Amino acid sequence: MNTKAETASKLDPVKWLLVLLVVGGGIYANAEYATTALVYRMLAGIGVLAVAVAVALQTAQGQSAWELAREARVEIRKVVWPTRQETTQTTLIVVGVVLLVGLMLWGMDSGLSWGIQAIIG
Repeated sequence: MNTKAETASKLDPVKWLLVLLVVGGGIYANAEYATTALVYRMLAGIGVLAVAVAVALQTAQGQSAWELAREARVEIRKVVWPTRQETTQTTLIVVGVVLLVGLMLWGMDSGLSWGIQAIIG
């Protein structure tokens, strides 16, 4: 099993170079065939992207990125999302606190401004 992992890591730079060549070739072909119908170029682009992703997933970094995405999806399913009522109440509380703090700062600013004007004359 270590041999397979070592072989994969030795070939990873070659695989990433292949990914870059495939993507670069797709970009070049898209520019070269600019007069071709958009739908065909889009389908070809999707095909190029699929090939690039398939090759990238064969690398150690690609496999770890795929595993991270799978684990993130599982974690997102565990999230308990707030109800509409909870969201509305929280939003109203935040708006109220912002208004209260704004009024306090306005009052302090006005008081200090009045005090400075009284001192300066």
